[in-house]
Amino acid sequence: MQGTLRSDVAASAHDRVYRGLRTRIMHGQIAPGQALTLRGLGREFGVSMTPAREAVNRLVAEGALQMSSSGRVSTPELSNERIEELAALRALIEVELASRALPRAHIALIERLQTINASIADVVSNRDSVGYIRTNLEFHRTLYLRAQAPAMLAMAETVWLQLGPTMRALYGRLRRSEPPQYHRLIIAALNAGDEPGLRLAVRSDVTQGLRMLAG
Repeated sequence: MQGTLRSDVAASAHDRVYRGLRTRIMHGQIAPGQALTLRGLGREFGVSMTPAREAVNRLVAEGALQMSSSGRVSTPELSNERIEELAALRALIEVELASRALPRAHIALIERLQTINASIADVVSNRDSVGYIRTNLEFHRTLYLRAQAPAMLAMAETVWLQLGPTMRALYGRLRRSEPPQYHRLIIAALNAGDEPGLRLAVRSDVTQGLRMLAG
């Protein structure tokens, strides 16, 4: 019984570090190339080295972190070629998710997307880069959940995770003063039941900024 309890506690500690660190990376709270230490993570999350190491290894396997031959752990600094590759993946996966969501895009979903887009306007006005990334991803995830394609959505989230720190750098480059224009086109296409328009708006939204950064 005690062995099972210890195992459950260890699993819970690992999951807490993993989820907390994953969220920070995805939302751009950690800059590209920033080093992390197991000791620092353990101190921050109040856990021992073992769950911190397990969480880091899991994130390395997902491409969210990289580990050098010497064991140094950091967020990746993506090459232009890698940014282009991930942008292409977003275009493939997210366009398909949006297309599958369209037949289930009821009025409540559209109103929810409009509300999220209004909150994006607030974080943009406050120059809140992390808030911008978080609410932007919430906009996309809310739409894609209607696709009822969990494996495809998990793939999209893995791409978001790998891009998180780079998205922070992109936000600084874009100097946004209003929500992404393509969000309005996405909402309009959903309202009209316009699948070609929806696919074009999503493709443009998820690739334009990244390709500008790579260029």
